[in-house]
Amino acid sequence: MSVLKAGWKLKILVPAAIFAVLSVSGCASVRELKPRGGGEEAAETAKNAWWYASFQIHWPRDQEPSLNTDLLIAHMIISPVLDRYRQDLVLWRFHRRAAPDEAGHRFSFIFYTSAANARRIYAAIDSSPVLDRLKAGGVIEKVSFDDTGAPKRLGVESVSDGHWSFPLQKAWPYFIMGASQTWLDLIDQYAGEEGKKAASTAELQAVYDRVGKEVEGTWQREGAHAFLHHLNALFGYGPIFLRNKTEMRF
Repeated sequence: MSVLKAGWKLKILVPAAIFAVLSVSGCASVRELKPRGGGEEAAETAKNAWWYASFQIHWPRDQEPSLNTDLLIAHMIISPVLDRYRQDLVLWRFHRRAAPDEAGHRFSFIFYTSAANARRIYAAIDSSPVLDRLKAGGVIEKVSFDDTGAPKRLGVESVSDGHWSFPLQKAWPYFIMGASQTWLDLIDQYAGEEGKKAASTAELQAVYDRVGKEVEGTWQREGAHAFLHHLNALFGYGPIFLRNKTEMRF
């Protein structure tokens, strides 16, 4: 059955709550926020903020969204920027969403750093030849950057879900950074250099349609043990409560 006919609605936070235990190693290569006191902590808060680079992806409403375009953007546009500026980022992650509303299909790269670093990262993204190619081909309709002169999200916890407990809001960004790195690494391994060899936008999209199937297949075949089980083990095998109040261990 078509997901559209089924009233399909997707809002993905890069297979996050489950994409998991590797987040520990994923965070290890990036500077950590260390406990600070007094003026030092205040200076850190004033220096760093969360910034969004959001890509509005073309989605005719009589068709299903091209979700594999997210993988293309992450690998061909954002990954080179990460390679160049990773040492300047305290935290970073991806966000994926596609729903039949005003926001539509949007992929975001979200990162925590100073305004000066954000300006350099935005400039690097904006100068991507792959981005120009996707915009020219109508694949990406718009790219939005925050105003670096007016930072709004200062605390590490400020882009976490406000319904969560405050300790989780502060800890979760480290988890999702590792999950995002894991997802990006899988894309990189399955894509290799194929994207760079694509002669047309259609060929480029075909590469990441294949890669998307490979990544999804890995998640379906191996995610239960590699991610869910090991995350459950990390938290001491305690059950979690699903929305229907069912207890579950992995």
